[in-house]
Amino acid sequence: MFIKRKYFFEYLWEGLLKISGGLTSVAILLIVIFLFSEGIGIFNNSAVEEGYSIIVGKDNDVENLSGEKIKDIFDQKIVSWKTLGTTIENHDSIMLLRLDDIASYVSENKIASDFSNLPQIIEQIMKDNPSVIGFLPSEYINKDSDYRILDLGKIKPKDFFFGKQWFPTAQPSPLFGVLPIVLGTLLVSLIAILIALPFGLAVAIYSAELASEKVAKLIRPVIELLAGIPSVVYGFFGLIVIVPLIQKLFNLDVGETALAGSIILAIMALPTIITIAQDAIMSTPRSMKEASLALGANKWQTIKKVIIPYSISGITAGVVLGIGRAIGETMAVLMVTGNAAVIPTTLLEPVRTIPATIAAELGEAPKGGAHYEALFALGCILFIFTLVINLIVEYISSKNKNKA
Repeated sequence: MFIKRKYFFEYLWEGLLKISGGLTSVAILLIVIFLFSEGIGIFNNSAVEEGYSIIVGKDNDVENLSGEKIKDIFDQKIVSWKTLGTTIENHDSIMLLRLDDIASYVSENKIASDFSNLPQIIEQIMKDNPSVIGFLPSEYINKDSDYRILDLGKIKPKDFFFGKQWFPTAQPSPLFGVLPIVLGTLLVSLIAILIALPFGLAVAIYSAELASEKVAKLIRPVIELLAGIPSVVYGFFGLIVIVPLIQKLFNLDVGETALAGSIILAIMALPTIITIAQDAIMSTPRSMKEASLALGANKWQTIKKVIIPYSISGITAGVVLGIGRAIGETMAVLMVTGNAAVIPTTLLEPVRTIPATIAAELGEAPKGGAHYEALFALGCILFIFTLVINLIVEYISSKNKNKA
């Protein structure tokens, strides 16, 4: 009876573990599907703001205007049609027409209180002013009128992945160029690892091979404490200490720079690098160390020629996981990097990272809109980065196991 009950509980726990594992796998798969289905939706959105149209006169043969050129026109950085490769006889200067501008073309008395005659007024304005370009609600646009509706098409993958401007709320054409954000993420993460690697490796070697047992027991809890500090605390530390220091040291207008973000991420990545590298170093067989010392090598030569080459796979895995921690960090980076979506040229400029962009803008993006889906697409890019990093770790770990 006791044996049957024992087997019953074993089968029960086994079944529960299988169900738990299956549900977890399905949940992860559904999250990934949801992430990519929302992100891919960005390419189904019009390049013009939803609910609006861009119109020009019927004699205006301008074509293939990009979102960036449209933005420059309405920001009045481009003021001549000749600049855009088209000519309108006796009318070269670009005139803008928004809904608020209509009163400057006709008297307010001609505009009905319910705007019912607005389509006719727009048609007359476009007829009288050939150099006008209008950005107006689509409900007031008459497709059979004497002006042309510019078709900017859908948001293109080329403009999204290689675009250099991120202005998701720009009118009339939002710009979703993620290149500055991706490059900012990679720059901050790479410099963080270059800073953290020598310090992390030095601490790992010291605590595993050189420190006394008493000191080694003291170092490990300190490293674990660093790993447990919330990222917002690191952000406050960076904002109060590192940012003013960089501003003063380099005589900058602001200290929120890529360098500040890299230093904070380096500190945050240290526990991961140290812990994994230390475990890899301590896994070196004692016989190999003793053989090296017996052949006349000193302690430092043994570390350089035997221990580090043997544990290099584990050390590399720690570094790659440290990169993963750096790439996915949000709050600390959001607080110290300045959040400027520009392509970085030096470490002393503000940058913006993918996680910081998502955290800062998702709450303001209308659900289901182009901005909302663009942020999900950024999440897809971050997911791919993380997936690649995990695959690299798995590959390195498998090589280490085969070697052992």
